[in-house]
Amino acid sequence: MVSDNRTLVIEFIILGFPNVREVELLLFVTFLLMYALTFTENVAIILVIGMDYRLHTPRYFFIINLSFLDIGYTTVTVPKMLANIAIQSQTISITGCFTQLYIFFFLGSTECFLLTSMAYDRYLAICNPLHYTTIMDRRACLWLALGCWLCGFLAPALPTAFIFRLPFCGSNIINHFFCDSPPLLELSCQDVFEIEVINFVVGTTVLMSSFILTMISHIFIVATILHIPTVEVRSKAFSTCASHLTIVTIFYGTAMFMYIRTKTIRTFDFNKTVSVFYAVVTPVLNPIIYSLRNNDIKQGMRKVLLKQ
Repeated sequence: MVSDNRTLVIEFIILGFPNVREVELLLFVTFLLMYALTFTENVAIILVIGMDYRLHTPRYFFIINLSFLDIGYTTVTVPKMLANIAIQSQTISITGCFTQLYIFFFLGSTECFLLTSMAYDRYLAICNPLHYTTIMDRRACLWLALGCWLCGFLAPALPTAFIFRLPFCGSNIINHFFCDSPPLLELSCQDVFEIEVINFVVGTTVLMSSFILTMISHIFIVATILHIPTVEVRSKAFSTCASHLTIVTIFYGTAMFMYIRTKTIRTFDFNKTVSVFYAVVTPVLNPIIYSLRNNDIKQGMRKVLLKQ
């Protein structure tokens, strides 16, 4: 396939983390353990919540959605990365690359909106407890979750469609551990300024809107907690709130650094390190922060295990 005397790319090579073999083996074991832990934690949470009727509440309904997202989020990228390290399976077709790109950002955008819905749920439970059950009923939960998944599905459609139409010629090496938009744009033999602007607008809209709403909810939550007279209860509430804010900071901070910018930063080795935090680390921490430290989940696990 030739255009303007330049060979068009028909497949990509994902560079991953090229290094000496000893370091590659360490990375393989580390990422394999993190993926296995993410998968096990989230499957356990889904099963426990599904089997314990006491946990069939709005809070745990959203946590189940988050668990499905974290499983999908890591499955899209980590197995291919492990194959890259273990058997040097670095090639990926153009269709496979753009499928991975779209699904990754679909699930990532959905998680942004879901974190906002979870913050809103906690805001109602803490700041407006008398009306919580009437506002956050089963129907409201379903509509909120459906809205998160639908908005997440639509958000990356336009940027991905524009990137998919780009011609790629010359180098086909993606300097990343998955098909991400910044390194893909670097490989195009066409001016990508307009697409970078589209990526910036969509990324800013998704990340900033959900982040601002999440932070507003937490501001009201903190303000309410400060008025709790009991020191022990107030301390426990602050601890939970701080844990949630830690996850929000890691996820949004690294994602904003990567995608809210009008010009691609060329230090891709640093970008890969940053991407690990929201693509691999955050899904490992989410179950621990949101569920496994929770007494209701612990009791549910004991109940399920005792039945075996």
